[in-house]
Amino acid sequence: MKLSTQEEYGLRCLLQLARHGDSASLTISEMSQREGISAPNVAKILRLLRRASLLTSTRGKAGGYTLARSASEITAGEVLSALGGRLWDPAFCERHAGGSQECANLGECSIRPVLRYVQEAIDHVLAQLSLADLLATETEVVAVVRPRSKTLPLVGRLRTTRPL
Repeated sequence: MKLSTQEEYGLRCLLQLARHGDSASLTISEMSQREGISAPNVAKILRLLRRASLLTSTRGKAGGYTLARSASEITAGEVLSALGGRLWDPAFCERHAGGSQECANLGECSIRPVLRYVQEAIDHVLAQLSLADLLATETEVVAVVRPRSKTLPLVGRLRTTRPL
């Protein structure tokens, strides 16, 4: 999985808000300055997060952006999904069929279950990590993530009956 710049910046902006408290309000220029991200980029990201109901915005002199829910109620999975999507989704095979209407491996595909499993593992971890969790130090986050993550089976456990 490759985290996009937009996803990373979005998490960083939300963490700026979370650091200042659930009812804190920051403007685009304040977040831009604090994170070293251009104001147009911050505006685009905050617009996506607002549309995903993760932020609320207030216009005017005292306006800005505020978390729509408590930092402990917003998961990293929600944020990343709002900003970029997923590594794999069920429609993948329909969109990437190659030169034909349908994927040549639609009936039998050994890659699809692997990608589905990887996505489920990613979803499992990200669904349990809140913005409040991500306010901790790197060491503290590692301690939280490890016990929550699924144990992956050992590689090489499958035995093929077909010749390679």
